[in-house]
Amino acid sequence: MQILKSFQKIWGNFRDLLGGEKIPKDIVKPGIPTEKRAEIIDLKALVIVFQPADPDDYGRRLTDILGWQDVDVLITKYMEDLKKCSHGIANYQVVERIEVDEFPLKQDGFRYEMKGYRHSMQSRTGFHQPDQVDYERLIDQFNIIERINRNEMDEVWLFGFPYAGFYESRMVGPSSFFCNAPPLDIYAHCLRRFVIMGFNYERGVGEMLESMGHRAEFTMSQVFKNDHSEANLWRQFCRIERTHPGRSQVGTVHFAPNSRHDYDWGNSQPVFSFSDTWLNFPGLVGEKRWMDCRDWGSGDIRLHHLWWFNHFPHFHGLTNGISDNWWEYILVPDRVR
Repeated sequence: MQILKSFQKIWGNFRDLLGGEKIPKDIVKPGIPTEKRAEIIDLKALVIVFQPADPDDYGRRLTDILGWQDVDVLITKYMEDLKKCSHGIANYQVVERIEVDEFPLKQDGFRYEMKGYRHSMQSRTGFHQPDQVDYERLIDQFNIIERINRNEMDEVWLFGFPYAGFYESRMVGPSSFFCNAPPLDIYAHCLRRFVIMGFNYERGVGEMLESMGHRAEFTMSQVFKNDHSEANLWRQFCRIERTHPGRSQVGTVHFAPNSRHDYDWGNSQPVFSFSDTWLNFPGLVGEKRWMDCRDWGSGDIRLHHLWWFNHFPHFHGLTNGISDNWWEYILVPDRVR
């Protein structure tokens, strides 16, 4: 153990001498040859912000009362980050932003009142259970299926407060699959699958990227669901040192290559990793190298997720019948078979 600690210290000092950066150096890959460049995917998002105001507190909105994030800043940074880490593929635009001066209705008919909710936030007790929002009511209230069918939008982003009852992502439409939440496939007249994202404006862009990350994990698991072999590329991508000693690759949303537990993105223990080879997909050529948390942001949630997403295959072509651009599956659920 002492030898390992000494090596870690020497390795850290060596990295510092080389000018080790806290920001991952390969978040954006250099120019991709035109013939390999994947198509840009233009996406339209409907944003619904549940922003109740307190009439007993000068009509101030919940985010102002409790000092939470500016939703418009979150939206802008989230779209910029997705475009950046997808190598320009994910090109979102907000087609409409609706602000709702109320608490959303829960599935069992409960709705918070401002006084009760503020008391629960102050005491961190008494939050209503079950927590889940009434998705069917939301879909009807905002005429979402009809708007999807008219191609007015491609997905929905819900913004709310802690305990608003949103899933991080939920898929809706024909033959929907589990996407970090049970599928909502009861709408026979819906012409295509789409995803409703749920964001918490108490948190930051890093947590928004995490929600998209879990959506990506479940989507790619569905894409590769019929491949149970060691050649399953998604399983290879997710390998970490703890499960595959000496063969770690990029990892998962919660686990960096050297993580020992969930959210362990700041682990300084160096490990050999093949993660760089994914930047050369589909060849996966290159050598493994020593890596530690400095390669993916030294524990910063947003920087780790940008680094992780940056390694997703993003090229034109097919490998074993599956697109070399994994983003098309994550962003367009109907392309998943």
